[in-house]
Amino acid sequence: MPELPEVEVTRRGVAPHLEGRTVTAVTLRHTGLRWPFPADLGTTLVGHTIRSTGRRGKYLLVHFDHGTLLIHLGMSGHLRVLPPDTPPKKHDHFDMQVGDQVLRMSDPRRFGAVLWHASNEGVIDNHLLLRTLGVEPLEAQFDGQWLYKHTRGRTASIKQVLLAGDIVVGVGNIYASESLFRARINPRIAAHRIGLERYVRLAQTIREVLAEAIEQGGSTLKDFLAVNGQSGYFQQSYFVYARTGEPCRICKTPIRQIVQGQRSTFYCPNCQK
Repeated sequence: MPELPEVEVTRRGVAPHLEGRTVTAVTLRHTGLRWPFPADLGTTLVGHTIRSTGRRGKYLLVHFDHGTLLIHLGMSGHLRVLPPDTPPKKHDHFDMQVGDQVLRMSDPRRFGAVLWHASNEGVIDNHLLLRTLGVEPLEAQFDGQWLYKHTRGRTASIKQVLLAGDIVVGVGNIYASESLFRARINPRIAAHRIGLERYVRLAQTIREVLAEAIEQGGSTLKDFLAVNGQSGYFQQSYFVYARTGEPCRICKTPIRQIVQGQRSTFYCPNCQK
């Protein structure tokens, strides 16, 4: 599944092609993805100018004067900017034409989403899918104090708390495993048992891991491609994720894999005691 870095890479890729341009056509090839496409989406968008793009967690936001288009890439989705006469393929579900190019969403597994939030429904942060999301990990509000304060009553493991998204958003499975390794924190330890000093270190490593992943174009494991069709290469820098049985890059101890909340976790039993 595309995580925060992949969505941010996508946003940065589409922004120059969308911002300040007017939508001239919308094409929907199915009734919807994870949820039905909004009724009359073409009528809602055509003739209106895109003011800016943004991101909230794993949601790409396309802002207009009269509302915001929310796009989620789901498990296997990606966006491309193409000439408008490019023939659609089997899994191409949504086109939004702006001038002489089209933003096209492909999603083989159809777990993604294209939704609309009108301005008269309130600020976008009040949208049902966004209102419970935690703080953004790359913003100033997120630090060790924030993690420490909001985990005092959390008895679940720190890995599961990071994935929950209600304290900090967008730290998905890959980057949680990698951040915990760099912070030397065992992913099984209960969140409330971690002290302030270690949370300061964890917050910093989360920032560093996400920033590095964005700089390297994200991680391409199966389906993710950037807007220009290129693969990310952060997976070449993994310390633990998907390296079960391989020697730790620091101490040579074999990397272990466990399951937490139906998700695989990878860690070094020596470095993360």
